[in-house]
Amino acid sequence: MYFHALANLRQRQRHSWRALSTLTAPRPRRDGGNKFKHLSVCTLFVLGLVFLSTVEAAPAQVGNSGSIEGVVKDPTGGVIAGAAVEISYLVSGFHRETTTGSDGEFRFTNVPFNPYHLAVTAPGFASYSQDVEVRSTVPTSVPISLKLGTAATSITVEANGADLVETDSTFHTDVDKGIIDRLPLESASSSLTSLVTLVSPGVAADSNGNMHGLGDHAQTSFSVDGQKISDQTSKVFSNQLSSDAVQSMEVISGAPPAEFGDKTSLVIKVTTKSGLGMTKPTGSVTTSYGSFGTANFGFNLAYGGEKWGNFIAANTLKSGRFLDGPEFSVFHDKGNQENLFDRVDYNVSPGDSIHLNTSYMRSWFQTPNTFDNLNVVDPHGVNVGNTDQRSKIRTFNVAPTWTRLINRSAVFTLAGFVRRDQYNYFPSNNPFADFGPINSETIGQDRKLTNAGVRSDISYVKGIHNLQAGVTYEHTFLSENDSLGIIDPLLNAPCVNGSRWPVSAAPANAFRQEITSIPLSMRFCCHSISRARVRISCLRDMQT
Repeated sequence: MYFHALANLRQRQRHSWRALSTLTAPRPRRDGGNKFKHLSVCTLFVLGLVFLSTVEAAPAQVGNSGSIEGVVKDPTGGVIAGAAVEISYLVSGFHRETTTGSDGEFRFTNVPFNPYHLAVTAPGFASYSQDVEVRSTVPTSVPISLKLGTAATSITVEANGADLVETDSTFHTDVDKGIIDRLPLESASSSLTSLVTLVSPGVAADSNGNMHGLGDHAQTSFSVDGQKISDQTSKVFSNQLSSDAVQSMEVISGAPPAEFGDKTSLVIKVTTKSGLGMTKPTGSVTTSYGSFGTANFGFNLAYGGEKWGNFIAANTLKSGRFLDGPEFSVFHDKGNQENLFDRVDYNVSPGDSIHLNTSYMRSWFQTPNTFDNLNVVDPHGVNVGNTDQRSKIRTFNVAPTWTRLINRSAVFTLAGFVRRDQYNYFPSNNPFADFGPINSETIGQDRKLTNAGVRSDISYVKGIHNLQAGVTYEHTFLSENDSLGIIDPLLNAPCVNGSRWPVSAAPANAFRQEITSIPLSMRFCCHSISRARVRISCLRDMQT
């Protein structure tokens, strides 16, 4: 079981320490240097064991996926070339096909953790089928021996529904790209959360790409190829991974396993697409046009070889209704978004492989107006036009991973990650256009949120038993610069005259006579600490 101990909370940074253990987490120690030293020693010890281990099988997979491999033989032990092998999981719609090589071997990579039905056919041999379960990044080896077939061919059709029965007690939903490609997403600019709300019971859609699981909406986390992303999913604050990059997805609701951290409401395990083994380049180009002038264009391409692979996906979107506006009529709600994702896989040796996920996302959009934001009249009575507030969000993510197959039962993983969101909020070009019934100030914002860290784990599979141990170190950097401007002369005025204009340097008697002729609600509009003393003296004068 994973346990958590939060340590050293500060204003501009946060450290979080996670380790795998069956013990209760002790209180964090104050000697952070010694803790880091012990972590380094343990890490070096584990790495030493890993490097000294002997590799006996094919490279392991990364993150939330594994692999299925094997050799197809005849009754005499000879290999069978050209046999058709397929795996399927009816619950999620997952289906893959391949043929054995000249050595009789086959291999499926980037296979999500699930039970699968495997079927093998070859001319002159009887059909073969069995159930195979992928539970970790350790490769699943399936030796297959085909029996000789007879001259007669028969076809048996069965419908017992056994492949639709779930064997996992965790409340979850599995979805593969076959279903993802056919779903009509309600929001192209937040396609990932839109996908989650459409396929997962108990998850409700909220405004602007946010979602609510069973519990607190803030207790939600994504695990993209093993990388934890727990930032807000709303497109008002951050950018999302495009659904075009998703190979499969498992949505865990209610009580997620402890290995995914301290999020208790919802965990989304995402396995991205890979080009490993794609000797024939495969891709697609999509475009669409809909209401509110919404235009979308995207393409993806997967290509590679037996030892390497690359998958790239790019999307662009432009819409006249980017955010969910407060009025039934849509105005001042334009926006655009660009999304680029790239995954590189390379098998360095029979036991070592490296993977690199990189992505860059950018969005620009207007803040939707209300009718109160049209033809704004400033405090001087001048029409200054409509409110024109805008936002820009830039997000980049880099996540390298190294996996080493220790033996046929154990895999070691070491990964790092850096993710950064930069949010800029721009006021109207004319600051007085931000003036309104509840707006007495204008604001500009520059916020940066960076999550960086390293994680490592080791997986061991023996029979029906699966053991995993790991550690994660994460550092969060947060900075915010705000520029404030007062656009209402009454906001910081300790006293006002009959025309609602500030009064300064007036004699006490005249000052008291002036303010008593004004309704109480109009006398004082002081909210600044720097003028608190003046405001108090005014109150005393009025009472006397």
